[in-house]
Amino acid sequence: MSLKNIKAPISSHIKEFEKKFQSSMKSGTPLLNIITKYILKRKGKQIRPMFVFFAADICGKINEKTYRAASLIELLHTATLIHDDVVDDSNERRGFFSLNALWKNKISVLVGDYLLSKGLLLALDNDDFDMLKIVSDSVREMSEGELLQIEKSRSLDISEETYFEIIKKKTASLIRACYACGAKSTEADSSTIQKMKNIGINTGIAFQIKDDLLDFNNSKSSGKPKGMDIK
Repeated sequence: MSLKNIKAPISSHIKEFEKKFQSSMKSGTPLLNIITKYILKRKGKQIRPMFVFFAADICGKINEKTYRAASLIELLHTATLIHDDVVDDSNERRGFFSLNALWKNKISVLVGDYLLSKGLLLALDNDDFDMLKIVSDSVREMSEGELLQIEKSRSLDISEETYFEIIKKKTASLIRACYACGAKSTEADSSTIQKMKNIGINTGIAFQIKDDLLDFNNSKSSGKPKGMDIK
């Protein structure tokens, strides 16, 4: 089944989300607007907002808080991708030049910081403290996961157990936040939110395993350079 078919039940919500997300990135600084336009042009598959909307639709009714949750997570996710490209010295992202390839590291780091602050303000301005806590916990875990991966890549003593710890933190934690924030936006009870978190963790682990396997795949359809992860 194609991603388009999977998204079909929430296609109208994704379209509305794209408008709101674009609006959330606006700035009074011309250079920032040029760069954010470039980011929006090369948008990814929007997997994380999709998870937010599916979780909300399962637990209740999609509402304005759901849209804010999707924008908050996508802003923070985009910021981490920009910073990752700087850390990894990567010149390509989603088949396009990365920000650091075009505007160098200093501007890229500042743009990542800007998007991070926009996400935080979006939550704070609307008193979405519950969702901000969920996402902040995930960002902390993502940082820990990346640092653990760097540590283990230097010592070359990674075990299967450590591999799963890394991918739970660096990837699955944010997908867990998508499900949790989607459920939270509908005022779901704590038991339901925990069930959504469990779905998110397992989905995130599967997602990262597949992504790691693509590193060995000779197919050109994956849209990512081969061999970079193992390197």
